[in-house]
Amino acid sequence: MSYVDLFSLKGKVIIVTGGTGILGKAFIDGIVDFGGTAVIVGRNEEEGNKRADAINAAGGNALFIKANVLDERDIEKVRDITIEKFGRIDGLVNGAGGNMPQGVIMPDKDVFDMNIEGLKNVLDLNLYGTIIPTKVLGAVMAKQETGGSIINISSVSSKQVITRVLGYSIGKAGVDCFTKWMAVETAKRHGDKIRVNSIMPGFFLTEQNRTLLTNPDGTYTERGNLVVKKTPVNRMGKPDELIGALIYLLSDASKFVNGTDIQVDGGFVAFGGV
Repeated sequence: MSYVDLFSLKGKVIIVTGGTGILGKAFIDGIVDFGGTAVIVGRNEEEGNKRADAINAAGGNALFIKANVLDERDIEKVRDITIEKFGRIDGLVNGAGGNMPQGVIMPDKDVFDMNIEGLKNVLDLNLYGTIIPTKVLGAVMAKQETGGSIINISSVSSKQVITRVLGYSIGKAGVDCFTKWMAVETAKRHGDKIRVNSIMPGFFLTEQNRTLLTNPDGTYTERGNLVVKKTPVNRMGKPDELIGALIYLLSDASKFVNGTDIQVDGGFVAFGGV
């Protein structure tokens, strides 16, 4: 194998939850460009099929499966369809997550007015929406001779206090803990067959945060300007700038990388603000 081939995903079947979102599109496009097969998992059936059809029409290989990451039976269905169609699972990208309006504490509200049910819903989506697919799909990789790679999606909000988004921050902090815990536990039981790592994006515009960070005319809100000011490279990220870290962690180039978190944040966490 040449060093170039280390980054190839040829022959690998990668499941991407949250594959119908903005970051999810970058994930699946990157996987396919590097030779992998993308199994797109999400709840938006129209968008998921559209993305899979476009990839297949262009000569790639993709399949959409409608599923809710919080429903273990749905994820078992994803497992069964993937195995029936492709015979293997080589990677999992836990891209499902995000925020919800009811989990955000707005400036005109007192912090003690927090919506507990809203916080729980956001926490569940980000934490259990990562744990459940890992449990069901990771078990397949553990039984395969070639093992596999699991990538969780962290956030800068798990490392520094980002106002308003308590549920999201707690959820992503839980993902950080789970990543390290799972990396150790799988290694203790299955040796080097399973790798569990995470990517920590900084601020990227998505459908979930767009109204918080930008005005209808595309200019930044006050909050958006604060984010850019806190980011040393003086801008927000572009979805395709996550692909490099993703391919590295999915490919054989990272065979000895386990339990780590790759920051893709333009220096946001490193900068103290002064």
